[in-house]
Amino acid sequence: MGLGHTVDMKRFDELLAPHMDAAYNLARWLTGNESAARDVVQESALRAFRFLHRFEDGNAKAWLLTIVRNESYTWLKASAGHRWVSLGDDLPEDDSVPAHSSTPELNAIRTEDIALLKQALEALAPVFREVIILKELEDMPYKDIANVIDVPIGTVMSRLARARTMLKTEFLKLSRHE
Repeated sequence: MGLGHTVDMKRFDELLAPHMDAAYNLARWLTGNESAARDVVQESALRAFRFLHRFEDGNAKAWLLTIVRNESYTWLKASAGHRWVSLGDDLPEDDSVPAHSSTPELNAIRTEDIALLKQALEALAPVFREVIILKELEDMPYKDIANVIDVPIGTVMSRLARARTMLKTEFLKLSRHE
């Protein structure tokens, strides 16, 4: 292991390691598969490390998520014909709700809503799902989302508006069938 490799590893740790959770989150939502998401993130991290010399200054998170997005779509194309449905995954705990409002009934409703929302989000096409994930879950600015998915900011905004409408429609449809 040469000095250049050590310098690259240090730079990778400083610039990209803090964004690995966001990378996994995006890959998980785009692929719909935990195992695939881990593979996509691993491949993306290797690619990012390999091409780190090309990254000048800028938004490291957006750069990494662009790679993750591309790798996720590569995985989706390779596995076309397989429909990954992952509704049995563990749901995230919601620690932001005060304890005094946590009755068994409210917890059941909240858990059901989270499951329905997750199912509605998974029903969206990846191009709509990704803007929701990047904006609402990763809290990225429109400009960064535009860089990640390689479209103009106006397209991000209109796609996000359509995605929110589609998500709401899908959620309502699912909640009526429960």
